Amino acid sequence: MNVYVALAVVAVVSFLISFGLGFVLIPWLKKIKFGQNILLEDGPVWHKSKQGTPTMGGILFIISTVLSVAAVLITDKILGGNLFAGETAVPDKMKVKLISAIILALGFGIIGFADDYIKVVKKRNLGLTIIQKSIAQLIVMAGYLITLYINGLTYMKIPFVGAVELKWFFWIFGIAVIYGTVNAVNFTDGIDGLCASVTAVTAIAFVIAAFMSKFFGISILAAGLLGGCLGYLIWNHYPSKVMMGDTGALFLGGLVAGLAYAVDCPIILLLFGLLYVIEAMSDVLQIGYFKATHGKRIFKMAPIHHHFEMSGWKEKKIVAVFTLVNAVGCVLGLIIYYYGIVAVR
Repeated sequence: MNVYVALAVVAVVSFLISFGLGFVLIPWLKKIKFGQNILLEDGPVWHKSKQGTPTMGGILFIISTVLSVAAVLITDKILGGNLFAGETAVPDKMKVKLISAIILALGFGIIGFADDYIKVVKKRNLGLTIIQKSIAQLIVMAGYLITLYINGLTYMKIPFVGAVELKWFFWIFGIAVIYGTVNAVNFTDGIDGLCASVTAVTAIAFVIAAFMSKFFGISILAAGLLGGCLGYLIWNHYPSKVMMGDTGALFLGGLVAGLAYAVDCPIILLLFGLLYVIEAMSDVLQIGYFKATHGKRIFKMAPIHHHFEMSGWKEKKIVAVFTLVNAVGCVLGLIIYYYGIVAVR
């Protein structure tokens, strides 16, 4: 199968599955009363109006991403093609990166599902405890990093420097990057359409970056994520008919981290996920400043999208501006990735 055709097909199929599943999943979630419980610390007081909105909507793009990618790769195999054949990397290792990225994302998605389930069904507002969630995340991260390690994928390409073997630092760096990414993406999921819109732009950046490096299998995975997010956004744009929940947010964080490793440059997340970084840092700064000054705040509310809400910005405006900011980061990231990695091979 031609790679351009494969990219188009996987994006369209993922979009249609994600959008189409909404007609079935959302009414079912309403029927079984899987509604979002809005706490005062989750956002401005007017977010209480969203109480009861169906959650776990991330299932839409989880199913669509996995099914569309699998369908395209299986179809390509049946037709006698080999989308991995023209890649610059060793095909077997690239398959490992692709499959392990999906498993990483699904692992985090399962943790998010357990958290959502406890909140909604067991009526425990905080879901999993911090210790339970951290242990589960460490297990998933360890499994992923061990997979990379035994396949000799312990290096990282740094723009304008080249491939650097991380050695023992591979483990510390990996846990920091994945844990930070997953939780930063989760911070971004605070208003209707924001996390999915930002992630759709990030997915486009990974489609292009992987294609630049002739990592066609990874481009297909990113395209599947793009289609899934866009299909979900039809249901999640303001006013949202469904929320992704931790099920969706943790899956997205895991897949974004997996894609960054798959293109051999996890530090590119600083730009491809610029908005994630801003959201996470705003929360860290708020907490640090609050403790240091015994009660003073930098922002009206953190993460920073809530600050702009409290300042009078409408949700649609925040989504548009924040998505544009991330798009700028992605453009800068692609320029650096191309001239710092692809062009210097």
